Amino acid sequence: MNHLSKVLVVKILITIFVWGLPLLLFPTGWLERLGFVVPGPQIFLRLFGMAYLALCAGYVFGLRDVLNGNYPAGVVWVGIISNGGAFAILAVAALSNTWEAWGTFAQWFMWGSRVSTGAITTGLVVYGPLYLAANYHSRCDDCEYLTRKDAQG
Repeated sequence: MNHLSKVLVVKILITIFVWGLPLLLFPTGWLERLGFVVPGPQIFLRLFGMAYLALCAGYVFGLRDVLNGNYPAGVVWVGIISNGGAFAILAVAALSNTWEAWGTFAQWFMWGSRVSTGAITTGLVVYGPLYLAANYHSRCDDCEYLTRKDAQG
């Protein structure tokens, strides 16, 4: 596995188990006991959780491409935009003390989400477009992103 595939694996696992499934499946009472302010109607949280899981399908296809030696440009850019956007929104929320009155776990969760989205965005940028720019100087389909040697390390 190369670095981009590792970033995608981390992204997939966090998205499924930290954000997607809890939003989709956790009862309101659980979220409230964890210190979150739960907006109504609940259908929007459930739709958001489902959207996270749908994004994971794309990330899994991107991971498969990387492991097969192909560069998944669309998946990388979706990840950069979605995680970078989430990081920016969470940064503004943090500066505005948005979750100041929330429970301790919920506050730590939001700070952890901010760190996670920032780290994922950084990993995708560094091992995606910046890697391409540093290693491939001509324009071509997929820029021959990975050779078999690159795919190993």
